Amino acid sequence: MIWKTRSRSIDLTRRGVVMGILNATPDSFSDGGRHAQGEVALSHALRMVQDGAEIIDIGGESTRPGAAQIDVGEEIRRTVPLIKALRLASGVLISIDTSKAAVAGAALEAGADIVNDVTGLRGDPGMARVCAESGAGICVMHMQGEPRTMQECPSYDRDGGVVAAVQSFFAERLETLVAQGVDPEAICFDPGIGFGKTLDHNLELLRHLAELQQDRPLLLGVSRKSFIGILTDEEDPEKRDAATAVITALAYRSGILLHRVHHVSANVHALRMAELMD
Repeated sequence: MIWKTRSRSIDLTRRGVVMGILNATPDSFSDGGRHAQGEVALSHALRMVQDGAEIIDIGGESTRPGAAQIDVGEEIRRTVPLIKALRLASGVLISIDTSKAAVAGAALEAGADIVNDVTGLRGDPGMARVCAESGAGICVMHMQGEPRTMQECPSYDRDGGVVAAVQSFFAERLETLVAQGVDPEAICFDPGIGFGKTLDHNLELLRHLAELQQDRPLLLGVSRKSFIGILTDEEDPEKRDAATAVITALAYRSGILLHRVHHVSANVHALRMAELMD
């Protein structure tokens, strides 16, 4: 399976690919803004590349439950200088994590290759046009509700529950975005683990990953999330990396080859071992 990005295509026939998370925000749930600014952020990005990340996903607005929104100008200020610096320093694929078309456009102009939108390109009516015209790769995520309220009372009552709901969402998004001019091979999907889902919803999705990934690749983002903390009784997000790597390796056995993570080396090692044992 091929995933097209703005600068090159990724062959997802067998080899897993890690997307390293770089939060250019002061209120990240996982690192408290430790890598938010300037040289520190660039150094962290380059370390993730050295550790095996083939994509760096840069976000300027927190999407944790209850997070406050920021304006377009502030989000661009947090992300675009970092994208420019990383593009000068490395040929790694760069993803912009945003739901705003203006931010995506500025990031792509600065050198980004991929747009990662937690609203599934529903949050801003201009996003599909920006992505289609630029030829960017697109991560389309499923989310019930919106970040500030998504965990208040998530429910999936229709036949098939959360798995059927996510499958239906993916099918609708693919049809709609292609009709809006997006190349279908530029699209990958994200089931949105932890975004408007209970613990049971998350586990149900993880058990049915192979069914969720059909015509387009699936990007899995479970890194350090609260459901892992619940299951392992671990309050510190940074101490959830081992469990994250276990999920990465198990998900590879279900055919999932794109993984968005904080601790790159642990998950690269997990993928390489899973590949050798396949």
